[in-house]
Amino acid sequence: MEAFRLLFLVVVVISTSECSETTQPECKDLDTETFRILEDEAFYFVPSTLLDPNNPNVNFTWYKNSSQFEKISSDERDRVHFHGGALFFLNPDSADSGHYTARKISSSGKCYNYHVNINFFSASYRGSEAFTYGPIENSDQNKKIPCPDPVSYTCKMFKGNFTWYKELNLLPGKNEENLWVNNVTKHDEGMYTCICTWTHNHKVYNSSASRRLKHKGLHKHDDVQILTPSNKEQVADEGFKIILNCSIYCGVNVKHDCDASWLVNGNPAKKTDISTKMFMVNPSNITISTAILTIDKVSAKHFQDKFECVGVGFNTYESVSLTLKRRESITPLVIGGVCVLLFCVIAAMLVKWFAIDLALFFRPFCTLSSRNEDARLYDAYVVYQTQGIDKGTENTLSMFITKSLPSVLEKKCGYRLFLHGRDDIPGEDRLEVVEKCMRQSRRLMVLLTPGSGSGSETTDGDLLPPQMSAIGGFDWQVGLHHALVQREMNVILIQLGDTGPEGYTHLPPGVQHLIRKSAPIRWPECSQGAAAWNSRFWKKVRYLMPATPAKKCALSDII
Repeated sequence: MEAFRLLFLVVVVISTSECSETTQPECKDLDTETFRILEDEAFYFVPSTLLDPNNPNVNFTWYKNSSQFEKISSDERDRVHFHGGALFFLNPDSADSGHYTARKISSSGKCYNYHVNINFFSASYRGSEAFTYGPIENSDQNKKIPCPDPVSYTCKMFKGNFTWYKELNLLPGKNEENLWVNNVTKHDEGMYTCICTWTHNHKVYNSSASRRLKHKGLHKHDDVQILTPSNKEQVADEGFKIILNCSIYCGVNVKHDCDASWLVNGNPAKKTDISTKMFMVNPSNITISTAILTIDKVSAKHFQDKFECVGVGFNTYESVSLTLKRRESITPLVIGGVCVLLFCVIAAMLVKWFAIDLALFFRPFCTLSSRNEDARLYDAYVVYQTQGIDKGTENTLSMFITKSLPSVLEKKCGYRLFLHGRDDIPGEDRLEVVEKCMRQSRRLMVLLTPGSGSGSETTDGDLLPPQMSAIGGFDWQVGLHHALVQREMNVILIQLGDTGPEGYTHLPPGVQHLIRKSAPIRWPECSQGAAAWNSRFWKKVRYLMPATPAKKCALSDII
């Protein structure tokens, strides 16, 4: 009985001792880290939260958690061992996969448990996406690929050498911890592997880690530029809707660092009145941000407000002010245009109406010198027809030739006319006189009367006074020959009386040709002012006469 009690006491003491050894002191569990490692590579692991794995004042113990706790050896000659807080896997295999725990007990009595899951795979998995440490994916033009932890940490601890590969192809001369790829293009995408060659206990080991590079295009921050508004004023109509655009340029592929906004009198615009959008201009991926301010109904107050377009980029700020301006009425412009048009029309009409007056006014100042050298004696040779006309027309013709024509052109204006019956000498050969005086005349003045030009009948001598009787048919032929064939003189056509139903069809073809070129001047016999030298009729006649009257000559010159 005593022996049984003694045995029971020993069992209780041993159980209590084992329980206290496994549970005391209480330890705080930290987060678990996970790694995938290839079997033919060494792996050196230090918990990321552990500042100093070789602290002499800290007690470390490593375990492998399987069906039962398996304590890890601290002998550095073993393939799997630990040294302080560091865990070594030298030439590992798949059997070494599992959950490992490091218990840290400090001199102050605090206890922490570090956990790590490590899975070892055969070399056939090399290059698999599952073994990467996160992609390099940004829009930088020159991309930095850092060697992943824990390989970089291992290389620095053991002063190892870095080597870089792309898709298992060696990159010559790349022996730094960080690999730089400059001026990245789509061709540079792929898997980049960092291999560290390091030495432990005079043996050489390799550790590797990979990252995948993805190209997102150029990433460039530029100074903010205000694209719109480009003017400091914008025309608006009161009572109508208006839309104000604030567009800014920030750079290339900087979508998250580009903001456009509107300020009204220094305060942000109401959210209900403004909308923003951002877009990339392909294919260059230029980043443009736009803020649209909508004013549904422009009031008088808006013309006093100050609108400010503000652009904020990655490290720059830019703004531009804008004010609204009332649209000028088009009415004054229309009225001005109509007035100018009316002025031009009236001026043209006045110039056309008074063209002859203006020509006569400026004629004395613009006399050609060649006219002064013209030695012809007569300014106009007057041709008329006395045959085949009625009594009334005969009287009209007689009054015009004997009174009106000489009183105005000769007495008032100083011209010299040749009139048959007045300027020829009795008994002289009339054919010779006509030919001679026609050559000495500068104009041919043709008086047209109803029935003139037929030349089929003759009148007795009582139609005109004897001194006014003339042979009409020959002077017409000679005059038209000089005017139309020889072109030595211009023709002035004067119409006396109504042409009648036949019009000018009874006239010779040469006269009809002249009438088609220039309409005859009609003698307003019944007009009260027709006899005045400055009447419209006489102005037209004077306009067709030579600018300078023929020089006065002695009677002997004429004879």
